[in-house]
Amino acid sequence: MAEQKMNNKALEEAIAAFRSDKERDSYVKVMELLEKSIVLVPAIPPQDMDPALMEQLKTGKPVQFPKDTKIVPCLLRKETGEQALPIFTSPQQIPEDKKSPMVMAMPFMGVVSMAAANQDKVEEVVVNPFTGMMILNKSVLEIAEKRRKAAGQMKTVQLTPEQFKDFAHNRVSLFLLPKFLFEQKEAGLKRLQQEEGAFLLQLYDEVYPKGKKCGCRAEDFSFMTLNLTDTIQLTRLDMPDEANKKGLCYRVYAVFKRDSEEVLYYAMENTKDGNMIARVTPDGKHEVLEPAPDNGAEIEAIMGLAQPG
Repeated sequence: MAEQKMNNKALEEAIAAFRSDKERDSYVKVMELLEKSIVLVPAIPPQDMDPALMEQLKTGKPVQFPKDTKIVPCLLRKETGEQALPIFTSPQQIPEDKKSPMVMAMPFMGVVSMAAANQDKVEEVVVNPFTGMMILNKSVLEIAEKRRKAAGQMKTVQLTPEQFKDFAHNRVSLFLLPKFLFEQKEAGLKRLQQEEGAFLLQLYDEVYPKGKKCGCRAEDFSFMTLNLTDTIQLTRLDMPDEANKKGLCYRVYAVFKRDSEEVLYYAMENTKDGNMIARVTPDGKHEVLEPAPDNGAEIEAIMGLAQPG
């Protein structure tokens, strides 16, 4: 048996939970864990297999097969005559009297692919058939096969340096900064007002890979804080000039209400529909509210949103 580093304890617990209550949620949990698991598949050794490799299998040592080796999995024949492909979550799930000459450790999604390629022979996959049996029928396997193919079609998107810079601008202005201010409230605003661009560069460092810098300088950010009333303070942050292009937030207004210790966060964004005012809420939601007015009328518009009516 090939010795593999496997830890399917959580999967085995999920299977036991499903067997005890058969709830849909517990079944979904099993499938989520299975899709990420390495399982054991009993197999028939190739007829021309090197005797030395066979001895390695018997002693439990890992075996590297030649690329053109054809492995035939062992199948279980049901009373109805249909055949099932057995898989095991650990060696302990295979009774001594049921052990095969060879057991392969492979990703569960590889088992799904194997079953899909042999639909005329494999009716279902059976997990731990001799202990805590769980059956995966054809409809379940078809869904898993679709998910396997979809995952294979996903491609990693490589961003150009310019695209990553744009991503960083919005990550800071629409996520990291509002998150910080909502958590720290007045203390966070005071720190932002005191450290200004130097503080923002620290947020950019959280986005960029270690050793990489955003290329902005602290002085590229412009700040203005106004105490508009006894209870309302407004801080305006202008992002670097390079952020004033389609798809980016180019200006931020943070409103602090002293009486309720509430922070409101508004972003001016350059969108395909023109400049718009958006709002970021404490739970992280982003909402586009209305068209942005001319620069000179922005503060009035923000105050109208902050104090409606």
